Amino acid sequence: MKYFRLLYKYLCHFFTAKHTRGHGVHSPFVFNFTTFVLYAPSTFYIFKTIEQQRSRLLKDTCRISVSDFGTGKNRESAIKKEARRSLKSAKYGQLFFRIINYYGFRNVLELGTSFGITTAYMASVSQALRCTSIEACPQTARRARMLFDELSLQNVNLIEGDIDSVLPDELQVAAKYDFVFLDANHRYEALLRYFEQIVPHMKDNSILIVDDLYWSSDMEKAWSVIKEHPQVRATIDLFQIGIVFFNSDLNKKHYKMRY
Repeated sequence: MKYFRLLYKYLCHFFTAKHTRGHGVHSPFVFNFTTFVLYAPSTFYIFKTIEQQRSRLLKDTCRISVSDFGTGKNRESAIKKEARRSLKSAKYGQLFFRIINYYGFRNVLELGTSFGITTAYMASVSQALRCTSIEACPQTARRARMLFDELSLQNVNLIEGDIDSVLPDELQVAAKYDFVFLDANHRYEALLRYFEQIVPHMKDNSILIVDDLYWSSDMEKAWSVIKEHPQVRATIDLFQIGIVFFNSDLNKKHYKMRY
């Protein structure tokens, strides 16, 4: 049933979204973003290295105990199965790399590390960048740390623990964030709680990404609320993810694009 719901939502998105590459976008800021970041064809040497790590995860038959704080359930599973289920595709990790690189962002926060592939894309932009990632599952976090060590990513601060417990402490000590990726608890109340906690710590020109917009009706509802938040100036719906802009110079506008 869930598969057919997602297929229906994707078809609706496909036929209503635009593949603009900047054309028809009246905002100069959003035009530049779509032209030079979103649809920019660019390859960096680190991409191949990170994808080699993904391939290893997708072949790893070791079994781990997965603690899912979103559902409150634990399960035994092979790493390769969990990797197929949880890892974002390469094009999104590479998009996050381009965003952070293009704007020179230096303070990044991620909720939901998983095995660290997306984290690696973000942290690889620069060793001067501070990337904080929070992961609730101990064994998943342990595997992510192995990946960061293999990639010599010393600028990743991986915090292990329930987000509701550790996020407030992180927000108290951290400087304001340039870039935030929300990929954790997919429940309506949890997502909006994290969003409301983080918004006061965002800069005027910062960007926030919400994952899995159409994963459930809860996520769709939360995305609708986020778009109407008074500090949100513009959004881009790419179906898989939603991009949120806080730039106060922007007029309130919501875009839907194919990617």
